[in-house]
Amino acid sequence: MTAVVEQRDRSLLTRVQHVLHAQATIGPAVVLLASVIVFALLSERFLTPGNISLILQQVAVVGTLAVGQTIVILTAGIDLSCGAIMVLTSIVMAKFAAETGLPGLPALLLGFLVGTLCGLLNGLLVTRLKLPPFIVTLGTLNVFFALNLWYSGSATIRGSDMPSLLLWTGQTFTVGGTRITYGSILLVVLVAAMAFVLKNTAWGRHVYSTGDDLEASRLSGIRTARVLLSVYATAGLIYAVAAWTLIGRIASASPQAGQTDNLDSITAVVIGGTSLFGGRGAVVGSLIGALIVGVFRNGLALAGVDVLWQTMAVGVLIIVAVSLDQWIRKVKA
Repeated sequence: MTAVVEQRDRSLLTRVQHVLHAQATIGPAVVLLASVIVFALLSERFLTPGNISLILQQVAVVGTLAVGQTIVILTAGIDLSCGAIMVLTSIVMAKFAAETGLPGLPALLLGFLVGTLCGLLNGLLVTRLKLPPFIVTLGTLNVFFALNLWYSGSATIRGSDMPSLLLWTGQTFTVGGTRITYGSILLVVLVAAMAFVLKNTAWGRHVYSTGDDLEASRLSGIRTARVLLSVYATAGLIYAVAAWTLIGRIASASPQAGQTDNLDSITAVVIGGTSLFGGRGAVVGSLIGALIVGVFRNGLALAGVDVLWQTMAVGVLIIVAVSLDQWIRKVKA
């Protein structure tokens, strides 16, 4: 009888394993729902319109970074420089516009160009010099941060000195008493667009294939170097969009902003079900992961938990997410 029960339990676990492998966003969605319920019970302020608005605003920047981080991690890479690219791009947009009187749209496009070139540099170092993405982006993290401090002179550019377009992402509209920023809407549009591209285009399929097995993809005729180069360049462009959101979020451009956003974006991607080993995951999961981190930090703060333990809770989430990923990957064996 005991053997039958054990066999049934193993069969159930195997089915769960297969479901989670096929639908990477199910687990994070369940965690997000459970977190919202728990924190709503712990604090009556959690589901108030003002607090929901605050969570959405906090998630907008990291969530946008996570979109770019997702496509990099899908190729079994990682980008530690994403936060530095974002801040450098925000400074270029704001400072150039403030000092030269450049209109908002050209300043924005200049920032998008700078972000794309920064990502392209990462991609060239990874594909041409065959360096590990971790080492490449660790190095460029410091390069871009130094350039940021040099170009900005460590000075913040005030919102009053910038064109209104650069501040547009911080403007809000009200839905049911909840103030929603245009930066949050931009994030949703970006996630939807990237999800469509990854699922329905040859480029998207090549991204997954390259991350799943680089050598097999190359032998099958996929130009893996070109795919990787395009991924890093696209990620750089997305980080520039995050820079636009950041400017609107803080109504200024600060060289000290987003100090830990690179790690937060990786956290969101991992918690969202994207495998650090590449080839499995979804950009929608990364958005859910960013929401989980935002909900956890906000909910624990409302519950009066010290910041130290809030950080610890996020760390535990990461370890659990990676452990779950390792277990799910065994389904392929």
